[in-house]
Amino acid sequence: MPHAPPPYSDIFDELLTEDVEELLGRFQLSDSVRYEVFADIWRQMCFSDVFRGIPSLAELKRFSRVTLATAVNYFLPPFSYQIRVGGLYLMFAFYHTQLCRPPVRIRLALKDWIYIKKFLGDSADAGHSDVLYIYRKLDAAKAFYYTAMPHVLAFQKQRKPKKAAVCAKFLGRATAVHELMCADILEELGNLQVHYEQLKEACPEVKGQVAMTHRDLASRLTDCMSEFISWQQRSFSSLGVKRKKAVDEDGEEESDSSRARLLSSIKQKSYSCYQEAPKSRRHRQAETVESLSCGAEQLQDPPARQKKRPPSLRARTQRSLGESREDSWTQTWLLSVPEQKERLPVRSTKQPAAQYA
Repeated sequence: MPHAPPPYSDIFDELLTEDVEELLGRFQLSDSVRYEVFADIWRQMCFSDVFRGIPSLAELKRFSRVTLATAVNYFLPPFSYQIRVGGLYLMFAFYHTQLCRPPVRIRLALKDWIYIKKFLGDSADAGHSDVLYIYRKLDAAKAFYYTAMPHVLAFQKQRKPKKAAVCAKFLGRATAVHELMCADILEELGNLQVHYEQLKEACPEVKGQVAMTHRDLASRLTDCMSEFISWQQRSFSSLGVKRKKAVDEDGEEESDSSRARLLSSIKQKSYSCYQEAPKSRRHRQAETVESLSCGAEQLQDPPARQKKRPPSLRARTQRSLGESREDSWTQTWLLSVPEQKERLPVRSTKQPAAQYA
């Protein structure tokens, strides 16, 4: 009887995550959030075939839950806005291409709802109608499960489940500094600083004794924020250059590795012909070979001495009795008694009848 599959507790598939990151990486290089761009990449990679070849309905449902959970993972922070849009498009594509009937629904936890509302608000402010349309299509199809937990709880769950490593190139930039610089906070801070200095001048008792703030706090804060923004732009641009260099270096490394493999195979073939001398011959001295006019002759090792076997029991008996081997030898094919034994007296085995009278 086949072993029943364990209850659904895993939310991560390594091979699927690699393919999803490849798709999102191409979408990120397009520098667009339009759905038609995502759909072209989806069709080029034939991504809808991930649900093919699964004969079991239970396994198909489990894999559909894993795919949707992977898409939801990229729809939530800390990823950048473009990657989160790609995660939303993945949720839409996975939901409508799965082979389960009724389809497996998408789980959205209560703790993530605040991030989803902010994402939809930012999309509406930026005028990205594709993003709002896709989300509303999913909501109208009742594709969402608004749940308390992001994943299904089950007994005998792994204590340390596998988790996908966060891809560094998908992370979003820190936008808090940009928001602070674009807002009117610096202007208000400067007005407060001026008002504080005026009040301090009005009080001659504490005019030169109290200094709670820096006089140029707003200007210094502006300089620090501008320096951080310029560093951020330089670091992210250098990452793009490093990616291109990495692609070029990969081709060079492949050629170097093929050359190294060829050299190692040549060395292996050459050293395989060498035969090591046995341990019994290592202590012997090298034998010289005399060259004759007719050619060189190889000297062979002298044969090993055979151990002398001790004499047999018969030989030792004959030697102790003084009987020669020739005298004791008889022909086994004779049917008559030997001549030398005819003269010997024969002991009679018959007893006289008078004894039994």
